[in-house]
Amino acid sequence: MIREGSVTAVAWPSEARLARALAREAGQRVVWPGFGEWVPGTVALIVARNAAAVDSITHGRAPGWGVGFADPESRTILLRADAAEVRQTLRHELAHLALHDRVHVRVPLWFDEGYAGWAAGEWERLGGLELNLAVARGAVPDLGALNGALRRSPASVGPAYALAISAVLELARRHPDGSLTPLLTRLSAGEEFDAAVRTTTGLSLTAFEDEWRRSVRSRYTIGTWLVAGGAWAVVAFGVLAAGAWRRRRDQARRAALDIGWPQPEDDVPPDEQPDAVTSAVLDRDPRS
Repeated sequence: MIREGSVTAVAWPSEARLARALAREAGQRVVWPGFGEWVPGTVALIVARNAAAVDSITHGRAPGWGVGFADPESRTILLRADAAEVRQTLRHELAHLALHDRVHVRVPLWFDEGYAGWAAGEWERLGGLELNLAVARGAVPDLGALNGALRRSPASVGPAYALAISAVLELARRHPDGSLTPLLTRLSAGEEFDAAVRTTTGLSLTAFEDEWRRSVRSRYTIGTWLVAGGAWAVVAFGVLAAGAWRRRRDQARRAALDIGWPQPEDDVPPDEQPDAVTSAVLDRDPRS
């Protein structure tokens, strides 16, 4: 067990050094978007070695692809030590605690995850949308479906987190000062989410959803997909398809050439076997 200020960390001996560094970072004062400075207070931090350790700790209740989890009620954060960006994951989970410390009304999952992703600076997720062919083709889920996608599978969760961040950014953009502060202030005061959205954006939640989906479709198109690298996928697919077509085309020709091809005698060494032209000459009648 490791104590750093108000943060208590638990880890395997091999992850003790990482756990201490993360505990020290978790206890720092942080300025969060829309809230200002926030002091984490008492936090329990568990650093698990890998997915198997997470599964053991949570008794199989956590998705196997997850790398970080937060329980605001118990103020506990669970992190995988083998995560690629473990410090960014810590910031993401701390953002969940900060949001739930200030906002006590119910907020939708897409807003909870979108805010945490935004606060953690996960801008690479938005860049990933440029290469998502489904989004480029206009397949943007509604907010209800987005909630489901955030928990469905590793294939859907990446784009879903990015879309959640984009929805939160759209909420900020819809206010005249371009900030999320007015919305979070109303939520902190106990105003229900739907009402706070209407007051700060001038749109009902349904109307906001329509505007957000329209905005995503206009920003992430087939054109942006091609520019971002999708063109290379098209070229690679074309090369593979051409190769497969050529192999099918040549298969019949190779089969025809194999028919009637002279086979060497078993008792003649390979280096003494005549080639086809020599055999034709030797087999001719000398009187002709």
